[in-house]
Amino acid sequence: MEYVKIGGEFPKLKRSAVTLGKFDGIHKGHRKLIEKILEQKDQGAQSVVCAFEVSSQMLLSHKERAALLEKAGVDILMECPLDEQIRHMKAESFVKEILVGDLKAIYVAVGEDYRFGFERKGTPALLKALGERYGFAVDILSKEMDGHRKISSTYIREELKRGNMEKITSLLGYDFFLDGVVEHGRGLGHKVLFPTTNLIPASEKLMPPNGVYVTASELEGKLYEGITNVGFKPTVGGQFLGVETYLFHCKEDLYGEKCRVSFKKFLRPEKKFHSLELLRAQMEQDIINAKKYLQKETGR
Repeated sequence: MEYVKIGGEFPKLKRSAVTLGKFDGIHKGHRKLIEKILEQKDQGAQSVVCAFEVSSQMLLSHKERAALLEKAGVDILMECPLDEQIRHMKAESFVKEILVGDLKAIYVAVGEDYRFGFERKGTPALLKALGERYGFAVDILSKEMDGHRKISSTYIREELKRGNMEKITSLLGYDFFLDGVVEHGRGLGHKVLFPTTNLIPASEKLMPPNGVYVTASELEGKLYEGITNVGFKPTVGGQFLGVETYLFHCKEDLYGEKCRVSFKKFLRPEKKFHSLELLRAQMEQDIINAKKYLQKETGR
């Protein structure tokens, strides 16, 4: 997949199928749009996701989003900042100059609430009318629903703030995860507590509340169940936000390995303990609680 960060000029393509939006999280609604542009590859079109950047933290880091889209089969991911040029471009100018002029779009898929152009005056209905004028097809997709509520990144962010990981899994269609490279910790885990892997989230990554979670970690093609602490590790004087995981049934040296930690369930908030012995006792109970949850979920 080609990964393009727009710094003014858009790439010049020959024939493309485009979907536009913020694509924060790649939830079930986003995947409907992506599936539509992938269908156009049979017509010789490159599948293009045009993601307009937001200034706030995101459910997926830039690298995580790119990895998901590449795995889905997308040809080009364009990350476009909502700068003054884009904000002040009239809706028809955006269609004529960028969609038609630069990207040579033959097909565009958007959600029913998509807005574009100066003062957000561009609507899906206007896009469809402009498609008829300039010669490209437009599909307007309805929102995916969770009961009576539309699935959106805003909705998922609300649930993430609550640490409701099981709900988030149902909204995304996959577990909330963190990708990273295993870092060296302070070594206390191996000496006093339990051996752990340490990841540092990307600065743009929105994380769930500090606390302990049931997780599954993928390393070197293997999947390990475990428990993960998100936070500053106050008992041992941590100074930065980290993600520390104790892997069940793993004694390998994993420093420097790529790792994906998938969050299954929130167990408890992060807490400062008066001694390492008390922390170890709590971790032992966390492990018991996590294994009970996993046994119930898998039916083992």
